[in-house]
Amino acid sequence: MTTDGIQVVETSDIEEAIREGGEKPLPAALPVLPLKEMVAYPDTLTPLAVGQERSVKLIDDVLSGERTLVMVASRDPEIEEPGPDQLHDVGVAGVVARMLKVPDGSIRILVQATERVRLGEFIAERPYLVARIERLPDQIEPSPELEALTRNVQRTFSEIIEQIPYLPEELQLAVTNIEDPSALSHLIAGALRISVAEKQELLEETDVTRRLRRLSEVLARELEVIQLGSQIQSQVESEMEKGQREYYLREQLKAIQRELGEEDETQAEVTELRERIAAAQLPEHAQKAADRELSRLERLPAAAAEYGVIRSYLEWLVELPWAVTTTDDLDIGHAREILDADHYDLEKVKERILEYLAVRSLTDQAAASSASLPGAAGGRGPILCFVGPPGVGKTSLGRSIARALGREFERISVGGVRDEAEIRGHRRTYIGAMPGTIIRAVRDAGSRNPVFMIDEIDKMGADFRGDPSSAMLEVLDPAQNDAFRDHYLDLPFDLSEVMFITTANNLDTIPPPLLDRMEVIQLAGYTSDEKLHIAKRYLVPRQLAENGLKRSQVSFTDAALRAIIDEYTREAGVRNLEREIGSVCRKIAREVAEGKSKGKQSVSAKRVRELLGRRKYFSETRRRTKVPGVATGLAWTPVGGEVLFIEATAMPGAGKLTITGQLGDVMKESAQAALSWVRGHERRLNPDLPGDWFTEHDIHVHVPAGAVPKDGPSAGVAMATALASLVSGHPVSSDVAMTGEVTLTGQVLPVGGLKEKSLAAQRAGIKRVIVPDRNEGEILEIPEHERKDAEFIYVDRIERALEAAIPDL
Repeated sequence: MTTDGIQVVETSDIEEAIREGGEKPLPAALPVLPLKEMVAYPDTLTPLAVGQERSVKLIDDVLSGERTLVMVASRDPEIEEPGPDQLHDVGVAGVVARMLKVPDGSIRILVQATERVRLGEFIAERPYLVARIERLPDQIEPSPELEALTRNVQRTFSEIIEQIPYLPEELQLAVTNIEDPSALSHLIAGALRISVAEKQELLEETDVTRRLRRLSEVLARELEVIQLGSQIQSQVESEMEKGQREYYLREQLKAIQRELGEEDETQAEVTELRERIAAAQLPEHAQKAADRELSRLERLPAAAAEYGVIRSYLEWLVELPWAVTTTDDLDIGHAREILDADHYDLEKVKERILEYLAVRSLTDQAAASSASLPGAAGGRGPILCFVGPPGVGKTSLGRSIARALGREFERISVGGVRDEAEIRGHRRTYIGAMPGTIIRAVRDAGSRNPVFMIDEIDKMGADFRGDPSSAMLEVLDPAQNDAFRDHYLDLPFDLSEVMFITTANNLDTIPPPLLDRMEVIQLAGYTSDEKLHIAKRYLVPRQLAENGLKRSQVSFTDAALRAIIDEYTREAGVRNLEREIGSVCRKIAREVAEGKSKGKQSVSAKRVRELLGRRKYFSETRRRTKVPGVATGLAWTPVGGEVLFIEATAMPGAGKLTITGQLGDVMKESAQAALSWVRGHERRLNPDLPGDWFTEHDIHVHVPAGAVPKDGPSAGVAMATALASLVSGHPVSSDVAMTGEVTLTGQVLPVGGLKEKSLAAQRAGIKRVIVPDRNEGEILEIPEHERKDAEFIYVDRIERALEAAIPDL
């Protein structure tokens, strides 16, 4: 029969055919129909959609014969045509009761499952699977446990039916009326939406008691999940009803307040913000943004998510000092007094600040005398970069500058900052967004012309979140920072009147475009005399106050301070010096508190050694250079100058050069160049040296402190001197240190960091320093009081250096 293009094939007297098929003994072999993502159970009607060509052929052959087949679940539903190995071993035999053919070539069948069977040997795979079968009857043994399990399964499944919409209520009636435990388990297992693996497990279980026990566990789990889902749904609906109820009540409250002429909290907030906006003296572009956001805020309910975001934005707008400035104290004499009172020496920095004050004073006078003169440019703040080793007073100098100018002072540290949003802020689309550190610091300062110190600018990093040093380009560019745009504000803010001061230990790690925007001022370390003055004027009084002592109780002699400087510290700055002075003060404070000390104590050098213990640093130059082959070099580091020793020795070998001390490639090449020059002038260095001495000896050049990486060309002169000392057999003078790059032709080339190196030589007790003659200008820039205790020997060739360093050569 054909209806609307669908061919319906019916068997006559279906019920009788099914009954007869179930009563007939099963053949020894049956066609196998693989099932995808489903399991059929005995005593159930199973509707199937068949579309594969071999399955269609199987159904056609079955209908023309006994109408009996085996339905078996596939292990992997992704496989289109599973073979014998991809099928489970246990399935269900059934009789095809009805078939419908549709125009697309597929068919729909209804199969009455009869009994459980196990697949044996497959006797055919084409055109479809045919396998021998073995019946697997149920094993049922009546018992009280079986009765209890049956009732528990019926009761639990009834509860599930009441809470699941996809299970019909008629199923509950059918379950209640089934008395056969096996048929009950098959009906329930087929109706549940559980995994294929669990369904197959239930099918393969022949013991009805164990099957019901397992089914009870599955039903209990499903019921718990369903109840939890219902609870969640109830909570959601309750929250929605609560929200709607609150909304209606709030609207009613607003209507009542309007009738009474009262104002609600939201309107009060809006009114307060409007008053603050009017008083903030916002520029035109900020005023427009504030009015626009305030208008949006008025239309939003207080419970809206965006209400808090807009309110926070408006609060930031009104808190920023758009029109608030402090008046600069342009008294140059007063500024000089403050700078001198807070810091010793540092003349270059002080002169730069006084120059700024002088320019401001003149431009303000010009602007006052004639409105047509462009005096506004004088208001632009300089952008300075203090570079020097730790402890020389870079950060504290910023506070003194702010005090001298009469400005507010703000400091941020950007060391380790890797996120560009730390500088520019986050956009308001992010939860918890806020402005960057620049805008936050300006807000905290309370004026738009503070002294703004950015510490450790050489230690900014970069990663996948952005490059903060690139974001800093706009901040530190005088041509751009008058319209700095923070991501959060999304409005230009004028930073041109801010005096930016950055600090760094090393210029090499600062990107060149950023360095180009700053005026670099080098702060070298202090000499022993300068440290003595700083200790007397600043460090000792501060440590006495911090440790509860008075000047009438404790005083330090110059000898005591020099002992601390020379024997217990070895640094470019004064941070460790203050720490050691504080240690002495604490020990004396304890004695005073315990009553062991009465009257005023005068701390001498001997007393310092008693309190601080054995000395930490020694002058090793004389001891280290007693033997030939050792020269004293000078090195620059981010924490100041350092003295390093170059050692060379020879041993029988084949002319091999070994270089150790964790040296970089440039320093290794300097050693090779120095050796080449020495080998080329061996007769002039030692006429008695055998002609094959270098071919019969290995040379080892070592720079101690091997755990510290070292690099650079400035040790070339020291290496050549050490090798010349080794070859000649004469030791290098212990009172001389040297620096400079050497070439293969013996020329001495200029190097950098001369001030730091000369200070390092003075700290080590070295009186003479050999430097390239082309560095003479840099030496003369060092203040006279810092170089008065050292003799600088200027050389243009290595021969001159050897004459000064090895007197016996």
